[in-house]
Amino acid sequence: MNYPNTIRNLINCFKKLPGIGEKTAERLALATMKLDDEIIELFYDSLKDIKIKIKRCSICNNFTEDNLCDICKDEKRDRSTICIVEEPKNIILFEKIGKYNGLYHVLNGLISPLEGINPEDINIDSLFKRIDEVNIKEIIIAVKPSVEGETTALYISKMLEGTNVVVSKIAHGIPIGADIDYIDTITLEMALEDRKKIS
Repeated sequence: MNYPNTIRNLINCFKKLPGIGEKTAERLALATMKLDDEIIELFYDSLKDIKIKIKRCSICNNFTEDNLCDICKDEKRDRSTICIVEEPKNIILFEKIGKYNGLYHVLNGLISPLEGINPEDINIDSLFKRIDEVNIKEIIIAVKPSVEGETTALYISKMLEGTNVVVSKIAHGIPIGADIDYIDTITLEMALEDRKKIS
């Protein structure tokens, strides 16, 4: 026997989320039915608000409810450094570490000629505009270690050649506790290139 349409629709909605299959979607839908009315109201309001209230920061392209995100508004941040990330969720990871106090720039993708994604298709022109308008001393490229990530990093560094901006890239290496037999060749190559002297 199939579920009533209302439950089936909710299951189908959950299935649209990444990493959620049929069984998990079914469990989530049935668990939702057991929630208190105020939690359901909160769910409803949050889903509605995320489409209405959330926009992109006019400077760095991060998620915000205002014209500027909290990081760009914060006068205590180091305004001479910009960390370049692929998506807004990457910013959260750096902020959780609590070791970086500069600004960010969200590209909204990476250059990938094979997929027809060129520099003009991502949020890269506004980065160069920021660098021209503000006294930026260093750009930290913090994108994934992939062909697309390397292409994007290379493009940005080439575009900034001849300027006073230092272009650096986060090191990519082998995770602690990982078995070297299962490390992919790109990660291994990065780890070798980014090796550090210990004696």
